Amino acid sequence: MVKKLTCISCPIGCELSVSLDESGKILKIEGNRCPRGKEYAITEITNPQRILPISVKVEDGEMELVSAKTDKPVPKKKMYEIIEYIKKLKVKAPVKRGDLIVEDILGTGANLVATRTVNKKS
Repeated sequence: MVKKLTCISCPIGCELSVSLDESGKILKIEGNRCPRGKEYAITEITNPQRILPISVKVEDGEMELVSAKTDKPVPKKKMYEIIEYIKKLKVKAPVKRGDLIVEDILGTGANLVATRTVNKKS
């Protein structure tokens, strides 16, 4: 089996071909112009990960939500579990951009960080 991927490690966007055996083991990676493409293909096939942008509820804030994101990619297979966890969160205003909302979210090693400032209601 051959999987086609577009590498997102840099702006070039190399078209990758990943040959797999019947069990899903990688046999060959082609099309990458640099080592990052090979690393991307391996990660995307074995354990795909993404940065998670999301909103978190704010208590006593000028806005009801604060935008946030993980500071590094989290496994796609845990994405819905993380989203359900975050939907139950509520942070107290004020929240400043860069504030840590959750450390090591669900054991992924990624932190959830505020990406904007929400002041307290006056």
